[in-house]
Amino acid sequence: MAKSLFIALGLMVLAGAANATQDPTAPLGWQAPAAKPSVSQSWLPSLEGIFCDKASQDCTVVLSGKMVSQGGSVNGYQVAAIYDDAVIVKRGGRQWRLEMFADNIKSDF
Repeated sequence: MAKSLFIALGLMVLAGAANATQDPTAPLGWQAPAAKPSVSQSWLPSLEGIFCDKASQDCTVVLSGKMVSQGGSVNGYQVAAIYDDAVIVKRGGRQWRLEMFADNIKSDF
């Protein structure tokens, strides 16, 4: 008797777990559409800071949280030039000018 009660309780728990994965407000028999594979896009890194040493004229920038100097790269974008208020990054034959506090990003200028 106790064994059959234990089995019945176990089956109820399993049935409840199976129903928990479904949306209770969805119509009966409705299945969610299969997720489409997303195309991976690499977004331009965000320019967060420019630091230049006046004595040596060496500059480093913070792009998407990583410190990089000229010639370095972040997420596949190579730092081509560093200015006082902007950075030029290149990738795949294209270049972008990232400005500090800029409203627009200029591409292929």
